[in-house]
Amino acid sequence: MDKLTIHDLILTPLKRISHAKGDIYHAIKKSDAGYAGFGEAYFSSVIAGEIKGWKKHTQMTLNLVVPVGAIRFVVYDPRDESPSKNRFDSVVLSAQNYARLTVPPGLFVGFQGVGTELNLLLNLASIEHDPMEAENLPLDQLDFNWSPNA
Repeated sequence: MDKLTIHDLILTPLKRISHAKGDIYHAIKKSDAGYAGFGEAYFSSVIAGEIKGWKKHTQMTLNLVVPVGAIRFVVYDPRDESPSKNRFDSVVLSAQNYARLTVPPGLFVGFQGVGTELNLLLNLASIEHDPMEAENLPLDQLDFNWSPNA
């Protein structure tokens, strides 16, 4: 499991229970670290090689899980009061690296499809979507090298 360095960012290994008729993939329980309430759950796909981001929520906590494909998440910490200010973290989540990435409010997140087929994420968000509580930046606004060999 990858080691993250951004303050308040949580990577939680998840259970995948093998079953002869189809596996069970755990996602989150209200007793888990990072659970900040439930607002909505949604799936988002990302095409191989494509990048979505940057987005920073001011109130929403994201709980990101990738049950299908592989997605590289990059998180940037712009918070003045944070001990990890101006730091980036990167992690690839997939069925092989099955974990939940919890992103608290105040951090920018972007993600890239790195699987060759369907790349699907599940976000278990703490609040319902509200376009007024998020800030978007163009990809070139933050200095991160998205190339696969970086």
